[in-house]
Amino acid sequence: MPSPTPAFRAAIIGSGGIAHAHAQALTDLPDRVRLVAIAEIDPSRASAFSQRFSVPRVYSTAESLFANEELDLVHICTPPQTHAPLAMAALRAGVPALVEKPTALSLAEMDRLAAVQAETGTPVLTVFQHRYGAAALRLRRLLRAGTLGRPLTATCETLWYRTDDYFDVPWRGRWDVEGGGPTMGHGIHQFDLLLSVLGPWSHVSAFADRLARPTDTEDVSVALARFESGALATIINSVVSPRETSRLRFDFEHATVELEHLYGYREKHWRFTPAPGHEQLADLWTAVDGADVESGHRLQIEAILDALGNDAEPGVSLAEARRTMEFAAATYASAFRGRPIAAGELSGDDPFTRSMDGGAVPWAPVKEALA
Repeated sequence: MPSPTPAFRAAIIGSGGIAHAHAQALTDLPDRVRLVAIAEIDPSRASAFSQRFSVPRVYSTAESLFANEELDLVHICTPPQTHAPLAMAALRAGVPALVEKPTALSLAEMDRLAAVQAETGTPVLTVFQHRYGAAALRLRRLLRAGTLGRPLTATCETLWYRTDDYFDVPWRGRWDVEGGGPTMGHGIHQFDLLLSVLGPWSHVSAFADRLARPTDTEDVSVALARFESGALATIINSVVSPRETSRLRFDFEHATVELEHLYGYREKHWRFTPAPGHEQLADLWTAVDGADVESGHRLQIEAILDALGNDAEPGVSLAEARRTMEFAAATYASAFRGRPIAAGELSGDDPFTRSMDGGAVPWAPVKEALA
């Protein structure tokens, strides 16, 4: 008996490195979704990608893709400055869009996306796959149940290393096309996971600087955040750290929960330390359900398909992604204005709603600095 046709039809726009992660995740879910098309402006890249992942149809533009395909989901895997325009085109074509981070280059662009989402009734989703690892789901569940007590302190470190050559790609390291440095393009995955655990933040005080790399954006940022719960956290984002790591630590009343990995975690990357008198909590932490799958794109895509199949709201919603984007904007605003920024303060015509640099970067452009 032939196998049933997968329920969902997906397409990818763009064929760069991250598109391969999306395509592999879709390929790993053959009973649930089928990758039916790709849109890519470079014919040779499109051909190589379609052959590697057995994609039946190739289009040179997003417009032709939407005009000729009936899709349930489109994955936007292009350079950051194209994310919002392509997502809007998808929504107007009635296709839910899963967008690589950052969703947009500014809070104002996020709000324009929200307006199109409200107009069309079609959702925009953002790739924040680390929310979906089994241990992160378990951590949030235990916290919601009150098992861990109140959150008190946290640290979030994305300490990565990128050479000068990394910034030879034309869209990297530029405010106008990438939106920012490691705060927007690297550490955002880790502090999104932090925010998904600790909830709404209330104030940010930060520093950002260009210490070593030939880039218009920062290469390091450091922030101190207060949360509505009263918890305090430190967040560092770097691309100048030779021993690379991604590290999170949460100190609750009854336990410390730690994660150290690089680009994706499994159970072995987590550590649970109960407070004295609460040793029984260790049994709850080690009670693992299901397979130990790395926190990659597949887990989030599976969750999205589950939601779409049950007429539920899939994650990560535009509202949730905006909260994370606002945290990035507040980090830059605090660093460049030299004072704390409150949640909700960046609104209206504030320069930091229109661009992440707010027109206030204290260092000279690279070309002037190197002249």
